[in-house]
Amino acid sequence: MKKFGLGLIGCGGMGRSLATSANQIKQVKVHPQLVSESTLIWGSSTGPTESVNSSPDREGPDAEYSDVEYNVGVIAVSDLEISLAKSLASDIDAEFTDDYLDLLVDDRIDTILIATPPLLHADIAVEAAAAGKHIFTEKPMATTLVDCDRMIRAAESNGVQLGVGLVCRFHAVHSTIRQLVHSGTYGRPISMKVHRTGGPWAGEPSHWRMKRDQCGGFLMEVNAHEIDFMRWTLGIGTEDRVSSVHASGGIYLQPHTDYADLVFLTMRFTNGAIGFLHAGQVSALGGYGGAVDCEKGSLHFPTIWGENSQIQIRTFDGQTETIPATEIAGSPPVKAEIQAFIEAILQGQLPPVTGTDGRAATEIALAAYQSIRTGQVVSLPL
Repeated sequence: MKKFGLGLIGCGGMGRSLATSANQIKQVKVHPQLVSESTLIWGSSTGPTESVNSSPDREGPDAEYSDVEYNVGVIAVSDLEISLAKSLASDIDAEFTDDYLDLLVDDRIDTILIATPPLLHADIAVEAAAAGKHIFTEKPMATTLVDCDRMIRAAESNGVQLGVGLVCRFHAVHSTIRQLVHSGTYGRPISMKVHRTGGPWAGEPSHWRMKRDQCGGFLMEVNAHEIDFMRWTLGIGTEDRVSSVHASGGIYLQPHTDYADLVFLTMRFTNGAIGFLHAGQVSALGGYGGAVDCEKGSLHFPTIWGENSQIQIRTFDGQTETIPATEIAGSPPVKAEIQAFIEAILQGQLPPVTGTDGRAATEIALAAYQSIRTGQVVSLPL
């Protein structure tokens, strides 16, 4: 059986989640008919090479095809704080190092998972691409558009895939809301509102999470998910995009940070739809939910997570339906996003969440910060 190896850089909480979730995949199956005639061979420190006619044993249009199976697993993990790397490696039966360059020259590793502080994503991704490794990076993709573009160019020029961990696309309620909206049953989407609020972050003022140039502020570090969720849901056509952003907000409870801890963000789409995000770290109650209003009815998700999580549907002709989240089948979201990324690579397809998607979330957040500062509507692209 073939092998598909992963290497993790960054062994904090999110890195641990990525590694343990990836090891739960164990195997993926790919049908040869889905694989393009020209595929990449990975794991070479000199970059990918090309292999033509990747299924040489098939003969004729009526030939039998068998699934190709790959064992999936984390080969090695890396962190500058070696105790974190050692602990995680022990838990998942992997190797560990404090130098991530060791992973880039390891021919057993096909994909690098990046879970470092955001300010480090771009440099690591560019180096990984140059080493012929596919790249899956946690959100935010990067905190500047310059770095996002560097990552995209590096992946394209080295013939590797770049995916971004905007995992809400794999959560039960998020994905079902999007599916319902895109089904057309309720007509064209008109507006969408999402709130995700909580209390202030704890930590020393010098911590990377307290600096916008290092973490992107909570609009990137946390709400990249909600920004992407609204783009993914309200963007019905392939050409639909956010055309302008207006935001209000400020610093209220976290004076030791340099970014707003409360934001009210409005996004206007080229198809006329409007998205609204209430995001903040000033709420002792907190909450996470929202609604989508369409031409023929509305979808309400009062709470996305927890035992009472559900989708409430009501149409203008009086029909109602409630879908409990517990009745929505699906794999654990982090496992699902990594598996979908691996399957896309093996099938020669674009990943479900691309570098373009990650860049768009960063761009919208940057536009929101600019709007807060100037009080003006900000047109996109920046």
